[in-house]
This record gives sequence, structure tokens and C-alpha cells, in this order.
Amino acid sequence: MNLKTLLHTDARLSARLQIAEQPGHPRTLAAILAHSGDSWFWILGLILTWLLAEEPWKAWALRMLGMIIVLALIVTTLKFSIRRRRPEGEWGAIYRNTDPHSFPSGHAARSALLAVLSLAWGPSWLGVTLTIWAPLVSLARVAMGLHYLSDVIVGAILGVLAGVLGAFILG
Repeated sequence: MNLKTLLHTDARLSARLQIAEQPGHPRTLAAILAHSGDSWFWILGLILTWLLAEEPWKAWALRMLGMIIVLALIVTTLKFSIRRRRPEGEWGAIYRNTDPHSFPSGHAARSALLAVLSLAWGPSWLGVTLTIWAPLVSLARVAMGLHYLSDVIVGAILGVLAGVLGAFILG
């Protein structure tokens, strides 16, 4: 199977999962999940945790924030090197205008990273919750027409690898 065939299959499967133009509760839930992995949300939350919480949460928040920034640099470098256009669609204008490239998915990478690091560094309830949440964010990004399946699969793999490496290096 050649690259052109794989990309066509990826686009076809991704289009079948899209619900961005279909009103109803599934679309609303997908939109909420798609936004829940936004970098600004997590960065703000981690900064507030660092400012307001007591140890060991301060150290946890700082390590998580550092890993998000490192991963963002890797994902952004890959996105602007590969330059794969996002799927056609109307939903998510903020993403389409600020970052027209879809491969790999930063949301999928970030959510997988957060899940892995929470399993390694956080309480078990947080690790389990984020492990359930992470693939839902990835699927929601496809459902809302912002990414192809391959974008979120590769993004999630990057996030898991970064999380395992970060957990190993930073303890």
C-alpha cells in the first residue's frame, strides 16, 4: 500500500467519524471534549495549581508544565515541517486560523502526555481519569473535523513516548 492510498483511506475513515455539522448532544459532547485538551486551559490550570497549592502539587504542576512546553515545541516543529492541511470544515475557526496544520495532533499528544505523567506522578484516580479522557479528546478532534485519524494516532504516540521519557528522566 502506498502513501497516497493510506492518506485517502485515512481521509475517508476520518470523514465517517465527523459530526461537527450534525446538531445534537453527541456534537455538544464532542465539542466540549475537543476543547478540553486546549493548551491554554492546561497551562493556566497548572500555573494556578503552582501558585495556590501546597507541596507536592507545586512540584507536580511545574514538571507537568515543563513537559507540556517541551512537547509543544516538538509537535510545532513537526507540524511546520510536514505542513499537512486540516480537513475541510467550518467548526474550530480558532484552531484553523492560528494553526492550519494538522499532523500530528497537539491535543492528542498533550492529552496522552498528561495521562502518562499522571499515572507516573499523580494520585491513581487522576491517572485513571486522564487515561480514559485522553482517547476521548483525540476522537473528538476527529469528530469535530479538525484532524484525521492518523494525526491523532501519531500525536498520541508522541505524547505517550514523551510521557514515558519524562517520567523516567524526571522521576
